[in-house]
Amino acid sequence: MSLHETLGQPLLTFPDAQKSPLSIRAKALVFVDPRSRQLRHALEQLAPRSIAVLIRGQTGTGKELLARYLHRESARGGLFVSVNCAAISPTYADAELFGYAVGSHNGSASSRAGWFGSANGGTLYLDEIGDLPLPIQLKLLAALENHEVIRVGAHQPSPVDVRLVAATSIDLAQAVAAGKFHQRLYDYLSEGQLELPALRERVGDILSLAEYFLGIYSQRLGLAVPLISEAAQHALERHDWPGNTRELENVIHFALLVSTGDQILPEHLNLPHQPTPATVIEQMVLELIRQGDRQQLERLKTWIAGI
Repeated sequence: MSLHETLGQPLLTFPDAQKSPLSIRAKALVFVDPRSRQLRHALEQLAPRSIAVLIRGQTGTGKELLARYLHRESARGGLFVSVNCAAISPTYADAELFGYAVGSHNGSASSRAGWFGSANGGTLYLDEIGDLPLPIQLKLLAALENHEVIRVGAHQPSPVDVRLVAATSIDLAQAVAAGKFHQRLYDYLSEGQLELPALRERVGDILSLAEYFLGIYSQRLGLAVPLISEAAQHALERHDWPGNTRELENVIHFALLVSTGDQILPEHLNLPHQPTPATVIEQMVLELIRQGDRQQLERLKTWIAGI
């Protein structure tokens, strides 16, 4: 984990060597936009505390990176263990999370600590915690509250000291209301919450991240670092970024490979065409004419005349 300075602003990254196979590809966040600066302040307030943390944000925003930062700043001496809940086998979920004793798992000749035991003294990061089956949610809560786990096939509990950091891209409160997520586990997670806004809501971060990815891929590919033209900058800031930071990384990588001069131009970004305001108004007028809504059409014309 490292903090660099990009365009005079802090950049949060972690090196490839620290990534588990389940980690996200996008490896950087910046704290330029006002919402990002607020997020960093909240991170620094939560990090030293021992409470569980729930990180909410869309796919590709960098939730795992925040979790790693929390672990690093918590001064916990144990490992950071990252687990994608969607990848946990429903059949062997108990053994994967809590471990198993000798001879209890497919005739195994050795025991296994499981993800929970591996994170003893450190942080267990559960990505998309809403994908955990309800029975496992209850066992997870019991392990967290009692500070002990019972491995599959074991007769005695094993003490554990684990801080849970969970992430979700859905509204868990709605999942609770639908009976798909346990209320008590949700309450346990709710004491410490972080909201990671979508990239389109952190416009001030876009260009700093773009510069970072441009530098990373230029170095990796042995290419000169081109400038991002002013027109390309505007295109990046106007784009909606449904894929968030991960999408931005892919766009910059592509632009670097197809650009031929010393600048990246809008056409190198391969972003969807964005209609001008005049085009949007024209489409609205045509739709109202098609619907025969004369009243709304006159209101629109009056509004346009007043611009």
